[in-house]
Amino acid sequence: MRYLLKNGTVVSGEKSMKADVLTDGEKILAVGEKLPEDGANVIDVTGKLLFPGFIDGHTHLDLDVAGTVTADDFETGTKAALLGGTTMVVDYASQDKGGHTLKEGLEKWHKKADGKCSCDYSFHMSIVEWNEETEKEIQDMIDAGITSFKLYMTYPAMMVGDGDIYKIIKKLNKEGCFAGVHCENAEVIDALSQEAKAAGRLGPENHPLVRPDTMEAEAVHRLLVIAEAAGAPVMIVHLTNRKAYQEVMAARARGQIVYVETCPHYLLLDDSKYSLPDFEGARYVCAPPLRKKEDQDCLWKALANGQIQTVATDHCSFTLKQRALGKDDFTKIPGGLPGIQTRGSLLYTYGVRMGRISQEQMCSLLCENPAKLYGVYPRKGVLAPGSDADIVIFDPEKESSISAKTHACNTDNTPFEGFALHGDIDSVFLRGTLCVSGGRLLREKQGTYIHRDKNSFQF
Repeated sequence: MRYLLKNGTVVSGEKSMKADVLTDGEKILAVGEKLPEDGANVIDVTGKLLFPGFIDGHTHLDLDVAGTVTADDFETGTKAALLGGTTMVVDYASQDKGGHTLKEGLEKWHKKADGKCSCDYSFHMSIVEWNEETEKEIQDMIDAGITSFKLYMTYPAMMVGDGDIYKIIKKLNKEGCFAGVHCENAEVIDALSQEAKAAGRLGPENHPLVRPDTMEAEAVHRLLVIAEAAGAPVMIVHLTNRKAYQEVMAARARGQIVYVETCPHYLLLDDSKYSLPDFEGARYVCAPPLRKKEDQDCLWKALANGQIQTVATDHCSFTLKQRALGKDDFTKIPGGLPGIQTRGSLLYTYGVRMGRISQEQMCSLLCENPAKLYGVYPRKGVLAPGSDADIVIFDPEKESSISAKTHACNTDNTPFEGFALHGDIDSVFLRGTLCVSGGRLLREKQGTYIHRDKNSFQF
């Protein structure tokens, strides 16, 4: 099928320009002014912004966690993603502890995802045990198109020690890959949690108190000292606060390569949510927790200055019934927030329209940078001849509001309930197929596994 999108504004990380976009099959054929129709289906997109398909580099779909399974699997989660303009997700596959292999983890996640996805997909691989056999498997993962990895400095079932972090990131760097790292101080968090429960403090208002910003900043500092010794780049995933950000900037001043990701909930919500009455604070439990208003301001400035490379969702959704597992013990509340459908519209409304970032920076954060970081640029992340025809037709004047009653996620709650949007998704093409039109899903399960190359991002 051939389409000609006429009279729109094509957005890249560098500029916005009035141009037409011609697609043929799965690819973009041409971008320019007054392109000939050549038998194409013509869509007038006057007044609309044309973004490359958004890439969400941090999702958790069909994940076993805290005695339950996330509400969204790959079928429901990727439908919501596509409706929100996301044409590719990079989910977290994982090795299991106890002598299991990376290959087993990858096979497990393919079984979860293959044939169910409405957007394209790939995986990072979480390494939870390091030994000679695991080290040998790194090349196997690269051969399978897995070129980014994940390490945890918290969660007993996932975390690796400092010595193994050193060995892993050094090996990854040797192979041209890098790891994203969840940075919190596990032992201090455990001690603070034990103190809270011993004192009878069991409600969700205690969640941010036992996972303070200092313990995130300490872990970021420790990771970056290890990375300096290893001579390896790393990514700080879901960065939340000023103190941790200062550790990143200090490392960069030493000459280190440090990539940074943050999430919409850290930009738009604060820790006062945990003190809502009647267990309402449980809706906002995630790790690391929501922080202070001044931390939000720091993150927005870092986005504007180009110091944070990408905004992902860390989509990890639960129903209110699942949240109630921690009714009598806040440490048992499943942690994670839904956000896979609303990321682009929130960033436009509260970032671009409020003058905090430009629409070109929005394109860098949601499209171009993650495509480069995760090895799919220029196949994805840009509207250019030869690129996949992943196109978001964005209406900058469309007004709506966010509600769990209308989103496609398989949850009965959203942390952004009632948030007004001024600018929203109109239509979405996935590799040349019109899958969303007028905000409605027309085609589903069109996603394919993407074999990724290595990071091509340059500071």
